[in-house]
Amino acid sequence: MVRPHAGPPHLPGSVLLPLKAIAMNLLSLSATFGVLVWIFQDGHLDGLLGFDPTGNIEPNMPIMLFALIFGLSMDYEVFLVSRMKEQYDQLGESTPAVATGLQSIGRLVVSAAVLMCVPLAAIGMSDVLTMKLFGVGMVFAVLTDVLVVRILLGTAVMRLLGRAAWWAPGPLARFYTRYGIKEGDLPEGEPSEKPVPVGI
Repeated sequence: MVRPHAGPPHLPGSVLLPLKAIAMNLLSLSATFGVLVWIFQDGHLDGLLGFDPTGNIEPNMPIMLFALIFGLSMDYEVFLVSRMKEQYDQLGESTPAVATGLQSIGRLVVSAAVLMCVPLAAIGMSDVLTMKLFGVGMVFAVLTDVLVVRILLGTAVMRLLGRAAWWAPGPLARFYTRYGIKEGDLPEGEPSEKPVPVGI
């Protein structure tokens, strides 16, 4: 096992990873909108959640939820993938990089998502239907995106792609190699910290 050194996240200069992130975001958004329609438009769980279904959803709510969910999803993606890229730079192999990257940052991401869901769940208990829809939708979106889409599906896709996940066309790869911001970048003369093997 390799202990990553501390530092800010950095983005890899690849092409497939942004495409994967957008595809994962579409999964989270589709699942969330489907659940909201099933609950608030079709009237399921109205007794449990304490609301009277109206048969429709206010048009502005999907737009607002889309913006918020998309932004949060990209935040989680950046934290997870940047840690995996750090491990890939150190280990040179995709499979252990995905595993150790997820191990080092996964708990932090899940904890942040759960903490965010606490105030959102309180909003979901509101007597105002639009606030209830917002709270329930955001709680479902955050938990689904982190626990299912990012940690399970996202890492599975990374595992299947292997080295192809980090592919970039020649000019972009050379530009990133020369100018890309990496976690190991230090002022001249300052020694860089090396990963330290530790036992499990």
